[in-house]
Amino acid sequence: MAHEPGHDAPNHHSQFDLLRQRRFLPYFTVQALGAFNDNVYRQAIIGLLGAMAIAGTISTGTRALYTQLAPAIFILPYFLFSATAGQIAEKLEKQRLIVITTTMEIAIMSLAAVGFVLQNMPLLLVALFCTGLQSTLFGPVKYSILPSVLAPEELTGGNGLVEMGTSISILLGMVAGGSIFLLAGASGPYVAAVAIILLAVAGNLVARRIPRVPAGDPALGIDWNVLRQSWRIWKLTRRQLAVRNAVLGVSWFWFIGTVLTAQLPMYAEANLGGTQALYIFALALFSIGVGAGSLLCEKLSGRTVEIGLVPLGALGVSAFMLDLYFARPGAALAAGLSVREFLDAPGSWRIVADLTGIGMFTGFFVVPLFALIQSRTPRGELARVIAGMNIQNSLFIVAAALIGIAVQQLLGWSIPQLFLALAIANALVAIWIFTIVPEFAMRFVSWLMVRTLYRLELHGIEKHVPDEGPALIVCNHVSYMDALILAATIPRPVRFVMYHKIFNVPVMRWIFRTARAIPIAGAREDPALMERAFDAIDAALAEGGIIGIFPEGALTRDGDIAPFKPGVERIVRRAAEAGRPVPVVPMALCGMWASMWSRRDSRLGRMRVPRRFRAHVVVMADAPITDPDVTAQQLEAKVRALRGDRA
Repeated sequence: MAHEPGHDAPNHHSQFDLLRQRRFLPYFTVQALGAFNDNVYRQAIIGLLGAMAIAGTISTGTRALYTQLAPAIFILPYFLFSATAGQIAEKLEKQRLIVITTTMEIAIMSLAAVGFVLQNMPLLLVALFCTGLQSTLFGPVKYSILPSVLAPEELTGGNGLVEMGTSISILLGMVAGGSIFLLAGASGPYVAAVAIILLAVAGNLVARRIPRVPAGDPALGIDWNVLRQSWRIWKLTRRQLAVRNAVLGVSWFWFIGTVLTAQLPMYAEANLGGTQALYIFALALFSIGVGAGSLLCEKLSGRTVEIGLVPLGALGVSAFMLDLYFARPGAALAAGLSVREFLDAPGSWRIVADLTGIGMFTGFFVVPLFALIQSRTPRGELARVIAGMNIQNSLFIVAAALIGIAVQQLLGWSIPQLFLALAIANALVAIWIFTIVPEFAMRFVSWLMVRTLYRLELHGIEKHVPDEGPALIVCNHVSYMDALILAATIPRPVRFVMYHKIFNVPVMRWIFRTARAIPIAGAREDPALMERAFDAIDAALAEGGIIGIFPEGALTRDGDIAPFKPGVERIVRRAAEAGRPVPVVPMALCGMWASMWSRRDSRLGRMRVPRRFRAHVVVMADAPITDPDVTAQQLEAKVRALRGDRA
């Protein structure tokens, strides 16, 4: 009997469902509290410096020195200890490590509390260095834990929540930390001391609620030679081309964020004509944009690791940053504006849209990159790859700060000119990355085509497509878009086997080749190509990949499913004979016959009928078949039952 929509729960799950589950919520809360507390602490230090300057206990020059030293002191441990942190995160059970790092946070914040009470700036800077060390240890486990607790289809949504939580926590922490000395007055040091300790204790208590997560490589021997291991770990990030460039993309995200947020205080004053409150408002727009973009990634990606969003994010960031330059290329015409007065001024809403848009498209850019790194990196190397990425991120952050200072001090650039240069540089870097790794651009084109042309409804894919290990997908074949639709709905990368003449369709050929599709021909047509195809299929399955085939061997000419060819039996039995049995997942496309690029009508008819645009397509999956003696006829019957009467 055919599946009817609704018999199998469709893919309508929300990423917010994760916030009700113990496997995710305590971890999410811990990382959000950590980001919040770090920024409360750092802004409270700045507040204390201001209070000491007003009281005359510290000179203006000393205050400026401490203000400039603080970011460098915080980031220094990332250079010194990321390699060691990555190894520790790989070797230890992850929940235990999070409890250890949050316990360290309690001790560090207790030391910082003494510094606040005594108003001892050297002691506060020592504690700030230790905070950087604690963050360095937490960094690799922060992202390497996600693939262990989330299914592949949840990775994008989970990373979106983490990025949203981090960006909003940073913003709220800066506001809260900066407000302590404004609101508490002379009691500010004591309020700051109590606040940071309570936040650290709360983080530790929540960390104890995180379920145990196995170590990535418990047998790993730790190399304490920082320089040697830093080099080795950084090289781990470069093993796979897509991962290497995803890591580069994340580092570039930090470069852009550092330049933008470092310039916002002066930009709000000199170019927007505002006060400190307007700076916080501008930062809030960027942070909210990042949070919104991060959350939207799951909806736009269809719950897959959709790196096609990365080019979209890069283009959007450049476009909005370019518009930000033209929106206010010169100095403000007024000064001392409140947020309300700024919003009432002409052209202000354009700047609001630009700052929010930059943040939102930054979310589109970075969330899929994190998900790709997590999904493509072997589980036993992931923490070290994240550590290597943190080392590179630190270099990009420092470079961004130095370049920002250099072009303004030496070249005399204004802040809008710096934004213009960053917009152009971002576009050039994106083009370079996407040229080196065409998979990013290919996924963008295929994502754009599928999401524009079809309305997809999914049933059974999360339940029946294995999260890991080899699998063979068999599906009916209706149009030239079938492979792209399945690739857009299956969380893992799929290598499709397709008739060589379809493989060579203009434009689509570039997409198929970049996706490593396997062209095949009939035995009479090209026996050598057919044998090469079967060898490639077997090798891909042996590596634990997913292969997608259309056993009909050609597009349907009448909307019905043609008899399955016996090649599928050969694939399954060849793997079984090699001691590598492969589960076969039946899938069906419903509604494609009425869409564009099927053979229902002539080419002219297909292109001119509006109802074929945005066709409603249902993608069905059924339980895997593990019998190595399964026949083509049995698989055909399964797919027919899945599709039912809906062609």
